[in-house]
Amino acid sequence: MKELPTPTLDLSSASILRTLHHPQRTDFNRQPLANLPAVAQSASAGIEVSWARHLDEVREAQMLRHSVFAGEMGANLSTAFPGHDVDLFDDFCEHLLVRETATRQVIGTYRVLTPAQAKRVGSTYSDTEFDLTRLRNVRERMVELGRSCVHRDHRHGGVIMALWGALAAFMVRNQLDTMIGCASIPMQHEGPHGMVGGGHAAASIWRQLKATHLAPIDCHVRPRLPLPIDRLDNTLDVEPPALIKGYLRLGAKVMGPPAWDPDFNAADLPMIMRISDLPSRYRKHFLGV
Repeated sequence: MKELPTPTLDLSSASILRTLHHPQRTDFNRQPLANLPAVAQSASAGIEVSWARHLDEVREAQMLRHSVFAGEMGANLSTAFPGHDVDLFDDFCEHLLVRETATRQVIGTYRVLTPAQAKRVGSTYSDTEFDLTRLRNVRERMVELGRSCVHRDHRHGGVIMALWGALAAFMVRNQLDTMIGCASIPMQHEGPHGMVGGGHAAASIWRQLKATHLAPIDCHVRPRLPLPIDRLDNTLDVEPPALIKGYLRLGAKVMGPPAWDPDFNAADLPMIMRISDLPSRYRKHFLGV
């Protein structure tokens, strides 16, 4: 859930999803997923949403990720492909792409790791940051969302809503009901009185959300490399990043204290979101029910 795009704007007209056959990708170390909607279009917004079908399309998403994570956020990415953000989970994930219709440029992306593919790769990305033992009873219906980003020139409601519309349809179509991921709080976080560094903002945000949006105990997880919140000032008046506030609007909960992610210079909050917890306005907008 890095740099997760979220519906923080007013709801606008959604794309109409059209179910098409999803061809098998012989250039991936993965199994094709049935019932995967291939294309959705939004003419008014000038964008097109699709699921990557070829390695070249995934490379486009990885280039955008590198531009955002390394170029903008200063992440230290270890990759065999210069200018691309690539990790071992990519070959096992479904990759959602948003293109600008006029230029065909990929301007937004998401990757989704399904339960079957998580078994094949041996874990989720979140497992590398957290002990997810208590989620064992939901893993068969759980997907992991990750490596999300939107091009800096296109961070508007149209792209965001198109991504979420496609994801919601994906979940329902494949009878999946739970989403997890890591939502990042940069070490240099913008507060009401300027930049707050050193992890103090993350500790303060965790204190706030622990009191208001903590998941049930059967969904609590533990960070493998905890942010040392006991040594940080958790009394600051700071708001969560827009990505986390957007998740909370969708009914998401925080599963535990943040982990420290040195590569991305961020604190990662483990979050869980269930389709059944979507507020009615979003259920109607995304799912038509």
